[in-house]
Amino acid sequence: MEIGLLIVLVLVLIAEFVNGWTDAPNSIATSVSTQALTPLQAVILAAVFNLFGTLSGTAVAKTIGTGIVDPKFINLITVAAAMAGLILWGILNAIWGLPVSKSHALIAGLTGAGLATGGWQALEWSGWQKVFIGLFFSSFLGFSGGLLIMSSIYWIFRKTSLSRVRGMFRILQIFSAAFMSFSHGSNDGQKLMGIFTLALLVGGVIPEFYVPLWVMFACAMMISLGTLIGGWRIMKTVGFRITQLNTAQGFAAEMAAASVIEVASRLGVPLSTTHTINFSIMGVGSTRRFSAVRWGVTLEIFSAWLLTFPFSAIVAYLITIVLHWFV
Repeated sequence: MEIGLLIVLVLVLIAEFVNGWTDAPNSIATSVSTQALTPLQAVILAAVFNLFGTLSGTAVAKTIGTGIVDPKFINLITVAAAMAGLILWGILNAIWGLPVSKSHALIAGLTGAGLATGGWQALEWSGWQKVFIGLFFSSFLGFSGGLLIMSSIYWIFRKTSLSRVRGMFRILQIFSAAFMSFSHGSNDGQKLMGIFTLALLVGGVIPEFYVPLWVMFACAMMISLGTLIGGWRIMKTVGFRITQLNTAQGFAAEMAAASVIEVASRLGVPLSTTHTINFSIMGVGSTRRFSAVRWGVTLEIFSAWLLTFPFSAIVAYLITIVLHWFV
């Protein structure tokens, strides 16, 4: 294996680690904030079910690997530059404690690097249609799903004592957290898996685009390791700062987000799991009263999201240009 390819593969694994550090905690944050799970229990649960989710399919991996930028315009420099943009943006937001979309950072990084290599003709617009569908899924369906499920819970259990409801949903939230972690793996876990496979294809290790089983395991383990080491700050923002949640509300947010993500994964639609769970939490919080959501914190998160595309794309574009001067 050439040293250049080895460096790129290491960068992809580092990006997967950063994904676990700053993105995977979204899948378990509400369970920790409601005390349905301890942080250690949540991390173990997330690690196991992220692995299962990552192994459940390759539709999203194929969209990312071949549907955003035409593979004939991709080389190892392109992949390395895209990873550099994602890693830098992920580290900055981990320091700030803000949950940002690694999906958008990855897509933007690939786009910036692809533009630097082949211009506008390098972009695959069919894949970008799925990206826009993913934005709709994560925002509108995430928010409305949380709102609908929580409203249904209020109506079904309207004559049940609050303490009994919270006790019941403390158990149910363990299952919703597992579902959320599984869906996170089935979508987010596959994205960098697709990039890893793309690097193997470009490097001549595999003859066509298919995801080897060992690549699935390697990427899943790096997500889990990142969550274990650095996930608490993101858990705190998602689980505590957006709105105050009890066990029933945490269950509603996780079930809504996981359902939306799982449907998208089966359709090969890459969406932001970060956006989805945060919009679901906002939808749940809004069932109490609109002011129950801390919109100031939400504005901070939105600002980081808006900067994700231009920052990651520009960094990847510039790195690609610079590396092509020297290589």
